[in-house]
Order: sequence, then structure tokens, then C-alpha cells
Amino acid sequence: MKKLRVTVEGKVYNVLVEMLDEAGTPPPFASSPAPASTTAASIQSSVSAASTPAAAPAARTATAEAGPGDVKSPLAGRVVSVDVQAGQTVVEGAQVLTIEAMKMNTYIYAHKAGIVGAVLIAAGDGVEEGQTLLKIS
Repeated sequence: MKKLRVTVEGKVYNVLVEMLDEAGTPPPFASSPAPASTTAASIQSSVSAASTPAAAPAARTATAEAGPGDVKSPLAGRVVSVDVQAGQTVVEGAQVLTIEAMKMNTYIYAHKAGIVGAVLIAAGDGVEEGQTLLKIS
């Protein structure tokens, strides 16, 4: 399951998306409008900074091997903001970055708790669907 926050004409919707499995069973669909101030405050409070400094930009490489801690892009677009740094501790569900596609922001959340090992993109970068954006160990 992936948690996405979608903003449409100023209204914020939290959407839970289930990926189809090999059996092809249709996923249950759930979306709920949420006030932007409440959602942003709860997500912001769930991210805590570690005392380790950020990795140098040279650590950004798309050739690293894929692993279970990879946060992948759910769509092609442009990175608007990266909300975490290498070495930072995150909790499951914390917002880690924002991608814009077709003038709509998609918020990407950590799929597990851990420490951000590497940030492979930067604000302004173009990304493809399925591309690894950052790694959480």
C-alpha cells in the first residue's frame, strides 16, 4: 500500500493506493479530504532530524542496487522539494519529498521507519516512474 496526498483545486486528499498483485484482484479504494493545516502539522511532527550531517551531493547516483529500503517514484515528474537529508531519522508515513506532474503535487512518504542512507535526487530534477529516489535503512 502506498499513502499519497493529492491537492486538487486547493483541497487536500489523502489517498491510500494498493498495488495489484499477480491474481489481478481489484484494490479497495479509499480517499478522504483532510484540512491541509492538520495534515501538514501531523506529518511535520513525525519527522525528526538526526545529528549526522548530510552526505555530499556526490552520493547521488542512480546506479546503486535496488533494495527493500528504496523509496521509488510512483510517477514521472519533477522534484519540487526533498524534505529529508542523508543521515536523518524518519518514521513510517513521514513525508520525504514532493513531486510535481501535470501541475499537481504528489507527496511521497517513507514506507518504513529508519535512517535515510542516501538521497539520489535533488529539487528540480526530473524523475521517471519506478526510479529510486532515496534509500532508508
